[in-house]
Amino acid sequence: MICSGERVERRPRHVLSFDIEEHFQVAAFWSVARRREWDHLASRVERNTRKIADLLSEHSTKATFFVLGWVAERHPGLVKDLAQHGHEIGSHGYGHELVHTQTPAQFREDVRRSKQILENLIGRQVMGYRAPSFSITSRTKWALCVLVEEGYRYDSSIYNRFRGAQERSITGAGAYQLETEAGRIWEVSPSTMNGCGLQLPVAGGGYFRLFPYAASKMFLKSLEKQGAQLVMYLHPWELDPQQPRMDGPVLSRIRHYMNLDKTEQRLRLLLRDFNFAPIHDVVDPIRDMYTRQGEQLGQIVAKREPVFLPA
Repeated sequence: MICSGERVERRPRHVLSFDIEEHFQVAAFWSVARRREWDHLASRVERNTRKIADLLSEHSTKATFFVLGWVAERHPGLVKDLAQHGHEIGSHGYGHELVHTQTPAQFREDVRRSKQILENLIGRQVMGYRAPSFSITSRTKWALCVLVEEGYRYDSSIYNRFRGAQERSITGAGAYQLETEAGRIWEVSPSTMNGCGLQLPVAGGGYFRLFPYAASKMFLKSLEKQGAQLVMYLHPWELDPQQPRMDGPVLSRIRHYMNLDKTEQRLRLLLRDFNFAPIHDVVDPIRDMYTRQGEQLGQIVAKREPVFLPA
């Protein structure tokens, strides 16, 4: 029982997200020849994603899972289970193609195909998208217009790491709105912190594996004290030190395989030290969108028309 006048401090809630892809689909090892082998390579994405889901369950935490349509087709039960356990399902595109390697028509087909596959599996509207390797940049801003037209309400692909403010033609931090010719879309950017005039990456992925956890915690706590809402991300293969090794450029191999044996423990510490939730639950404008539009997470998708935010 809490005594009268006793204060209960609630920890701020932040965003935790995972990009669900196979270890052999990463852009650093991309080649046309390897792409042809995808269906013949040993799949490890389901076991690694279920490991993450179990770890989240131990800490009573939900997250956003941006799932490749290619993965969802081959592991439909995984996607359904994640949704049934209260995690948010977002789109990571269909074939892990970088945005700048596609024409607008190809990109539209990719994000439409992925959205339809995921929605058919979970029976809910998929509102969020994250591009492979955060490949929506100043030269591919047209992709945001396509996302609006295809019915996406928010994007989480713009990662302004290692950029100075004067360099950015797409700006912002955390959650902010962007205008497109098709309407508005919310952007939920992975976290960075300012240092030496640059935006330094602290949001996860290879940077989470590069820095000792004590350093990552220090950076993230500093942002938290400034009132920032953290947006973190990881991949299932980052918790899999036994994954088969691929041939590729030396720097790509170093970056990809570095500290894989430490990621699971670091994620446990992260879940202990911070409070996380999915994007649709913790980012106020996006949560409010559900309320304003009368959408509930269990609502069956009845139509696929583009939906625009009111002016």
